[in-house]
Amino acid sequence: MTQPLTERLLFHDMEPDTSCLYDDVVNGLSRKPRSIPPKYFYDEQGSRLFDAICETLEYYPTRTEISIIKENLGEICAYLGKECILIEPGSGASQKVRLLLDALEPHTYVPLDISSNYLYSIARNLVSEYPRLNVVAACVDYTAPINLPDYLPHKRRVAFFPGSSIGNFEPEEAVLFLNNVLNLVRPDGCLLVGVDLKKSPDTLNRAYNDAQGITAAFNLNILTHINRELNTDFNIDGFEHKAFYNELPGRVEMHLVSKTSQAVTLGGKVFEFKRGESIHTENSYKYSVSEFHSLARRAGFSTERTWTDRNGLFSIHYLKGS
Repeated sequence: MTQPLTERLLFHDMEPDTSCLYDDVVNGLSRKPRSIPPKYFYDEQGSRLFDAICETLEYYPTRTEISIIKENLGEICAYLGKECILIEPGSGASQKVRLLLDALEPHTYVPLDISSNYLYSIARNLVSEYPRLNVVAACVDYTAPINLPDYLPHKRRVAFFPGSSIGNFEPEEAVLFLNNVLNLVRPDGCLLVGVDLKKSPDTLNRAYNDAQGITAAFNLNILTHINRELNTDFNIDGFEHKAFYNELPGRVEMHLVSKTSQAVTLGGKVFEFKRGESIHTENSYKYSVSEFHSLARRAGFSTERTWTDRNGLFSIHYLKGS
């Protein structure tokens, strides 16, 4: 369903299939070890909590990525080109994309997000701030193959995937996602993607265990989201946040650990939890530059340019279809 809200803003609800939530949760809780897909973090509250995480002292990726963009903005824009269609899967607080909107002056901005209320709010704000910008906001599960509306103008498509979200995919899934993006921007488009680099476990562990407890609240909110959508009875106070760097696979893992023996009911099924048993909610893979280049090439991209900060914490990659 497409809603023309102003002459410059269209809200395109592609109606992501919420029935998948039930299947994903049941299947994930039926496995050992148990898991829930991380895309269900991002209801409206989860999206706002993630924005708050990005402001914490411990969470270095956001401020580091912003500094890389600012220091290299002229060169980045020369690669991307003006008057493009700028597509952002998983649109967040738009801090980073504003840097590109100011410098690139794209013809149209296409934010993609699974949370319709959050997406709507972002889109309205941007239309107000940028009087010449066209916005086509699409409510969609961007982790699946995407078909954008046919009425988008025939201009170069530039996908922007900042943050460390590419690390939330398993490596093989990351290849599939990147290939989906490649198909989205063909024939002459490109991708600008942020990638968190491998570093000391202490730095990583602090980043996912902030002193304010915002990451913990974000992790626990996935249970609140599931309770609301599926009428389950997770006791939120009965679980606690746990995050740590697992060096062998090169990833930060987030878990929700049961504080006691308890049971959860979902659709007539009962899931028993022992004290100390966990639900694996997210992985965040960290890559070296060469490891990510290999991943991108497997997806069909050529790696044209990479920028990093002077401390080697984070990287931004300009990729083109090969």
